[in-house]
Amino acid sequence: MSEPGPAERFARATRRQQHPQTAAFAALQAFTLDPFQIEGCESLEEGRSVLVAAPTGAGKTIVGEFAIHLAMQTSRDKAFYTTPMKALSNQKFRELGEVYGPENVGLLTGDTNINANARIVVMTTEVLRNMLYASSSALRDLRYVVMDEVHYLADRFRGAVWEEVIIHLPSQVSLVSLSATVSNAEEFGDWLDTVRGDTDIIVSETRPVPLEQHVLVRGDLLPLFDDRAGVATAQVNQELMRIRSGSAGTYEQNRRAMQSRRDDGKRKPHHTARPVRPSHARRIERIDRPHVVDLLDRANLLPAIFFIFSRVGCDAAVQQVRRSGLRLTNADERRLIREIVEERTRALPEPDLAVLGFWEWRENLERGVAAHHAGLLPAFKEIVEELFRRKLVKVVFATETLALGINMPARTVVLEKLEKFNGEARVAITSGEYTQLTGRAGRRGIDVEGHAVVQWTESMDPQAVAALASRRTYPLNSSFRPTYNMAVNLIDQFGRPRAREILESSFAQFQADRSVVGLAREVRAAEESLAGYREAMTCDRGDFLEYAEIRRELAELEKLNRKDANASRATRDRRQREMQEKRRALQRHPCQSCPERDSHARWVERYTKLRTKADRMRSQISTRTGTVARVFDRVVQVLTALDYVRMSEDETVLTEAGRTMRRIYGERDLLVAESLRSKIWERLDAPGLAALVCALVYEPRRDESGMGERGLPRGAFREALSRTEDLWQRLDDLERENRLPGSEPPAPGLSQAMYSWARGASLDQVLSEADMAAGDFVRWTKQTIDLLDQLSLVADAPVAATARTALDAVRRGIVAYAAA
Repeated sequence: MSEPGPAERFARATRRQQHPQTAAFAALQAFTLDPFQIEGCESLEEGRSVLVAAPTGAGKTIVGEFAIHLAMQTSRDKAFYTTPMKALSNQKFRELGEVYGPENVGLLTGDTNINANARIVVMTTEVLRNMLYASSSALRDLRYVVMDEVHYLADRFRGAVWEEVIIHLPSQVSLVSLSATVSNAEEFGDWLDTVRGDTDIIVSETRPVPLEQHVLVRGDLLPLFDDRAGVATAQVNQELMRIRSGSAGTYEQNRRAMQSRRDDGKRKPHHTARPVRPSHARRIERIDRPHVVDLLDRANLLPAIFFIFSRVGCDAAVQQVRRSGLRLTNADERRLIREIVEERTRALPEPDLAVLGFWEWRENLERGVAAHHAGLLPAFKEIVEELFRRKLVKVVFATETLALGINMPARTVVLEKLEKFNGEARVAITSGEYTQLTGRAGRRGIDVEGHAVVQWTESMDPQAVAALASRRTYPLNSSFRPTYNMAVNLIDQFGRPRAREILESSFAQFQADRSVVGLAREVRAAEESLAGYREAMTCDRGDFLEYAEIRRELAELEKLNRKDANASRATRDRRQREMQEKRRALQRHPCQSCPERDSHARWVERYTKLRTKADRMRSQISTRTGTVARVFDRVVQVLTALDYVRMSEDETVLTEAGRTMRRIYGERDLLVAESLRSKIWERLDAPGLAALVCALVYEPRRDESGMGERGLPRGAFREALSRTEDLWQRLDDLERENRLPGSEPPAPGLSQAMYSWARGASLDQVLSEADMAAGDFVRWTKQTIDLLDQLSLVADAPVAATARTALDAVRRGIVAYAAA
């Protein structure tokens, strides 16, 4: 690399003088900061908030770490680092502890509380939201908040929490929003600037490690793009197009846009069930997974992540590699893997290890192969992640959840298919999903380039794959909606009028208003066109619109008369009289004799269609303007009907029940609050309360059938569940009466297993009763623990005491280990 010239050296020196903190921080790093990282740090040093949108692995967290650096240069300032997942929080907690010392870093994740008063605290976003509503003393001296993976605000279930935090953070707090590359970063940044003040938008499309795209065909890795055509043209490799025409040139694409393609009439237009190959075409067999792994190993393309869109598929892939005898590790690596695994799992009881298939899992790790999905015990997933980062595990078969945030970069990413099951049908992955998945390929500072490999399938269209790989469409859309807990907290802190204003500042309303601007522009254009149409259809003999309306009514009557041939004699006679009247009215109308009548009629038809469209757009505008505030009003109506809030002409205040609801968070906030107020859980023992709380948090699979009373705990539990279900029905009716969407009924499918677990049953018995993987059981148990913890704090004495006992009963074994 050539030495910088005098002008560049002078510019760098000037920047260092203007931004000494950025220069000092950059000097501490093991690599030279990229321009977008420097720009983000300089914005923070100048006192502004920042939105940094960059590809996975680009190093955007450096800007968040600089905010923490700035806080620690003072004597009192605090910095909070928020993440969407506990695993990410745990990972960041360890990293920051290594830099600033464990005494200066805390961790808050709901079930973990470590050094909460430290100057640097890592937490899940929900914890910070709860702090803001509770006006926690921990917010004192807070100067910086880093929101990692802020694009999670699009999440249908949890996204509102991000917006709540952004809106409610004190104005003196600088916000660092870190996002994946989204196509509407400017729109999101404009909203941040509106609600937070000065916010710089920094977007980087550049991957730190270039990505090479391949298609695996017949054991060969062929480039997706033709290198000779140049990167800018992104021309598809013609060899792939020849393979396609020779092997599956008459396949049927799922997308409607592709259905118009025909192969010289060789197939019937209506036939869309499966690809049809010409008789001369030779089928291209897919090579099996062990051979793919071996091929990548020989090509020096490991470590690799294979994305397989099913847990069963991930586990089956590991077994296939195991049965093939393939081993990717040497003796020293195997010894180190065993040491790490033994150390990390020492606290787990041996009977539980047997249930979890520990020894086979460990043997697979020692081969250098692992699965990674939500059904895996969290402790096992963390071990897989650590071994992969340390280059000891060389191949991971993973579901798409691995693409979300976990620091686990690879040299190569393999996509076996470009479609996945969305719970209802198999659908093609989007370009945003493709970008997110392949973003794992290429390790900064290790790899010169990353590699994305798509396996050939009979129905593959290289042009469609190229389109996926070339586009970067990943729009960020708000999922914000007012909840009962949010409403009572806002009313308590700000009063109802101010609460409405705050909600109207949400990103959801910002986007709705933006869309209204576009609709209003279309309405104005339509009005101009309508004025022209009115002029064109003006008749000097009379009102042609009136004449056209009579013709329309007559046509409708004639159509109805033809369709309804079996109508009664009286009905047919009445219609005949009406048609005769319309015909006479047409004959008498002055426009009937106009020589330009047909021309006027054509303009009327255009006018009517455009006027209908304009009316529809006006209706959309009226429904979108103030959308969030209207939902808030309906929520308040429900709360008023149930006496959680009381409204007068002057003010809206919380009742005692409303003050209790302030501390109940989650999808079931209203049902939980009403159950506590109705005292329908007071006769439950600890296992029964754990089982009932589980029924409130558990979400059954689509294909899961109801278990009926036969599979439920007996005694007080059944009575409490029945009364809770009756209460839910009444609340659901009330919500729908107030034009709110209502909610799903309690789901007791896991209640018997949770009841057994709280009574001390073995892991083997409980997983058999639950009929689910250990990782899933731990996840639902953690959510049960979260709600039990809330009950222990907000419920009256009997239920609160039972909740505390239930917490101790379920927080044991693999559940306690996962929370550690």
